[in-house]
Amino acid sequence: MPMSSDYSTPNLYCNEVSDDVVSSNAETCDQDFHATLDFLSDEESSIISVFDSEIDQMLELELLHRLRGNPSIISARKDAVNWMLKVHAYYQFRPETAYLSVNYLDCFLSSHTLPKGKGWPLQLLSVACLALAAKMEETSVPLLLDLQVKEPRFLFRPKTVQRMELFVMSNLKWRLRRTTPFDFVHYFIAKLSCLGSPLKDCSQVFSRASDLIISTCQVIDFLDYPPSSIAAAAVLCATDQYVDDQELGYFHKRVRKEFVKKCYNLMKQTKCILAHVKQKKLQPMPPSTVGVTDAAIGISFNVHKTGVTRT
Repeated sequence: MPMSSDYSTPNLYCNEVSDDVVSSNAETCDQDFHATLDFLSDEESSIISVFDSEIDQMLELELLHRLRGNPSIISARKDAVNWMLKVHAYYQFRPETAYLSVNYLDCFLSSHTLPKGKGWPLQLLSVACLALAAKMEETSVPLLLDLQVKEPRFLFRPKTVQRMELFVMSNLKWRLRRTTPFDFVHYFIAKLSCLGSPLKDCSQVFSRASDLIISTCQVIDFLDYPPSSIAAAAVLCATDQYVDDQELGYFHKRVRKEFVKKCYNLMKQTKCILAHVKQKKLQPMPPSTVGVTDAAIGISFNVHKTGVTRT
């Protein structure tokens, strides 16, 4: 039976003429502007749900006070974050991975007490949080042993890290998708470029803002601010603009101006610049297996038998 014309083979070849493909610089700029408008239009509805989700994921004040009221935890957290950022730079992970891993760490520390006088539980927690974040954000994830680079104090068997990963996920109620400043950055850059100050190189602005956002992980005071405020302050800092001179309503009506101003000033006061420097990706060496001992870990860190290697 002859094939109906309704089912004829479609023409998959491009029919554009050269004039439609090649445009002048002026036309290119105009297209970029309209592309930005289209992006903002598409993102407008979804950004509202992101604002809603960040409220639910903020640490409760009681838990935040508990975390900040323990000097030993603050000091240990600083060391843990520094190590995580070194590994992040070593593997050249995406910026989202760094922030997400520290977010997991803070959520856990705010609701659990680690054994005193022992350094390995926090190191194990750091490895687990970084591994989970990498699995969420990266397309290529190192093996759990290979992830333990940059002079960790202890080394852990993969099974030990996997058990800790389950513990962390349970603590997060299996909600590994967290709202971070990176959910707002592209939107805010587009807003600033379109409505406020046209930006010549948005990719460079994003890179600078990303560095600032990652660096906030090292300062515990930034836990006081929602991700949207951190993102807005980072974009303003990255473009060398002053908050007082900006109509913060450009970003979004739900951006809390007082938080952005405080966050912006905190970035300036602490000279919050990226602590870890981007390095060329090197082929990681297998971790050394010097002296393996048995330690105890579980929900109370004393139930299951595990392997810990001190370096």
